[in-house]
Amino acid sequence: MRTSMIAFRLPPSTENRVMLKFVRGLYGQDSSSWKGRYRFHRHGILEDIPHRKFIKGVILISTVDVPLVVKYLNEYRAQYYIASIRITPDDEEVLHRAIP
Repeated sequence: MRTSMIAFRLPPSTENRVMLKFVRGLYGQDSSSWKGRYRFHRHGILEDIPHRKFIKGVILISTVDVPLVVKYLNEYRAQYYIASIRITPDDEEVLHRAIP
């Protein structure tokens, strides 16, 4: 399996509300209304892509899925770096587990 690591960040001048929207759109979020009356889930693009998150702004994905993530990063003018890497058996298991 060909694998890529993407390291990304939003520009330093990005407003907090834009950062929140970016994170929700990328990773997804469970939310609830005031007093917990309603619960809902905001879907993120990485929920459909087998991935491994290392630290804030660093993910490991299949090289096939890179264009989808790059398209999303470009929408927010994020700075990003992509590297092809050789993965460990543990990482390969995580990436294969999420594939239907």
